[in-house]
Amino acid sequence: MFLSNMMIAAKQVVILYLLVAVGAVCDKVHLFTEKTAKACTDLLFYVITFCVIVQSFLTMDNTASNTKNLLIAIGCGMLMHLVAALISVPLFRKGDKARNAVFRYAAVFGNCGYMGLPLTNAVLGTQGVFFCSAVIVAFQVCAFTYGIYVMTADQEGKGAFDWKKILLNPGVIAVIVGLPLYFSNLQLPTVLLQPVQYLSDMNTPLAMLIFGTYLAHADFRTMLREKKIALVALCKLILLPLILLGFYILFGIRGTLLATLVLTASAPSANNTVMFAAKYDKDTGLAAQTVSAVSLISIVTMPAMIALAMSFPG
Repeated sequence: MFLSNMMIAAKQVVILYLLVAVGAVCDKVHLFTEKTAKACTDLLFYVITFCVIVQSFLTMDNTASNTKNLLIAIGCGMLMHLVAALISVPLFRKGDKARNAVFRYAAVFGNCGYMGLPLTNAVLGTQGVFFCSAVIVAFQVCAFTYGIYVMTADQEGKGAFDWKKILLNPGVIAVIVGLPLYFSNLQLPTVLLQPVQYLSDMNTPLAMLIFGTYLAHADFRTMLREKKIALVALCKLILLPLILLGFYILFGIRGTLLATLVLTASAPSANNTVMFAAKYDKDTGLAAQTVSAVSLISIVTMPAMIALAMSFPG
């Protein structure tokens, strides 16, 4: 069963990375460049991700089991970031504080949206996206609180939390919009539902193409010389998902919920590691190299972690 599940997950990961390869080639031939991709990132973040999450609420049945698991997913999303933070502290204690801030952020925050949502949809379907949406809410809250703290710990007076960004971001707003639709069982007319569906369908190809343009500019020789990037990969791709898998099994979580939670925990470092590094005067080149390297390694590790979680059916 494990090998069968791993082949299913690996197939989906390969499909996604073929899209990434297309993005990289398009950048090299100046057809779809990193500059264009950055302009498209706001479209992906503010519009398409919003539609994907709302769509998941529209297509899920309002049952006691789904509602319970949604709340569990939010709690587990918070737990995921807490455990990741505890793991990362001793690993990145020594050395340059500014560089360590980048490594710690990359080790704690995963690509739940751009990588997690497409892969969840491909492997686990609508129910997985529903639970992944809850984890994204936890991600947003933690990123704009603990994430800011990590990036500004060495900068006196710059670590204030921006509560507007915690509450007014696409992930949280989409859940706020989606929850009433879910609980009311409201069926939107086709004239509204179809545009949401069309925009949702853009999420996977656009996210992967954008990511491919970033990989096209990665300096792989520098990556190999930076040992702490390997520590980030170890923490984010192996230690965190395995520890959380043990917790979840111990507390009786199974099935699609378990697979979704482990999938999001095993996602590579978040793309916004680079954005946060830029905002708080950290090394953006180092951030980009770290995200790129960890993402490449995740091609191998994610299918194994997903298959392991899928070996515990509900």
